[in-house]
Amino acid sequence: MLKEAFLTIFERDLRTLKNEIGQYRNEADLWVVKPGISNSAGNLCLHLIGNLKHFVGAVLGQTGYVREREREFSDKNVPRETLLASIDETIEVVKKALGDLPDDMFDQNFPVEKRGETVKTDFMLLHLFGHFSYHLGQINYHRRLIS
Repeated sequence: MLKEAFLTIFERDLRTLKNEIGQYRNEADLWVVKPGISNSAGNLCLHLIGNLKHFVGAVLGQTGYVREREREFSDKNVPRETLLASIDETIEVVKKALGDLPDDMFDQNFPVEKRGETVKTDFMLLHLFGHFSYHLGQINYHRRLIS
């Protein structure tokens, strides 16, 4: 049951991310940073994609993905269509990795430490969900402020 819940939530929120990115009227607005705002929606989108492809795809699904976290924040003006395609790709990566995960893995230690801590896989996935939701909310707020 836990597997299905995580699959449903991550797919739902990745589709919401895709919708948010698609709703920017002006593609250039994805990359706008105003005073008091640390990151653009485009960079937050790259960060969310990189985070899930790393922790779910590479760590749990053994996809071979190599994360370049610095580029998630330094890349600029990535075309919207590229972002949307990357979100679709991430949906498939997450579905495959979580779908193939044995049910007993949720109760086992996550294969890598997070900030020097060993946590259970279910805890790590819950952490990833909270992280995703936080930034998704920032993107929504950014879009409404900029547009």
